[in-house]
Amino acid sequence: MKILFLEDEPTIREVLTEYMKMQNYEITCAGDGEKALEFLKEEAFDMAVLDIMVPKVSGLEVLSFIKENKPETATIMLTALDDEKTQVQAFNAYADDYVIKPVSPIILLKRMETILRRVKKGEQKEEKGLVIHGDSYQAFYDGKPLELTLSEFLLLQVLEKEKNRAFTREQLILKIFNEDYVGNDRIIDAHVKNLRKKLPKNYIKTVIGIGYQFKEGD
Repeated sequence: MKILFLEDEPTIREVLTEYMKMQNYEITCAGDGEKALEFLKEEAFDMAVLDIMVPKVSGLEVLSFIKENKPETATIMLTALDDEKTQVQAFNAYADDYVIKPVSPIILLKRMETILRRVKKGEQKEEKGLVIHGDSYQAFYDGKPLELTLSEFLLLQVLEKEKNRAFTREQLILKIFNEDYVGNDRIIDAHVKNLRKKLPKNYIKTVIGIGYQFKEGD
């Protein structure tokens, strides 16, 4: 598999390139958007992994070029931690997925593997309703990826695994963050609020006096 990797930070580029090579991917690196466009015009790639904030030409512009001229190339965008606006822009431009920076190499590789497998099948068998892929940290609805942060995904996964069970906020924090989280348990309320906005159905129900549970949406 041939991968185009656009990343302007040398250390990140070198580390992630080594991880990709360990999976036997053939990697072509670009440090700015102009160089990435040059490579795309010269050869074909199975996937492009694109940092958005790069010099000269942004990753979103490179994504637009790919969608117009190389639609067979799968795309993953690297986005800043709290930059939800850019994440939405990436999906609106039909990126296959995004991974939040700072990048976890293992999660990135899992996302790459999942998307390449799906693309190479040609016509993917569409899965109806809510589908959660724990190995790649992705959730889909009717085959379309949901724009979830990692914490939102983990919360949804925990609730969905034990449908109808009522979890307290403390239990959910332990399930998601183990013992690493220090702060108010109302962070769970914030994640639930965001999830309800992003899910097409109301899967997460409030259990008064306890916390939350997963039920099939109406």
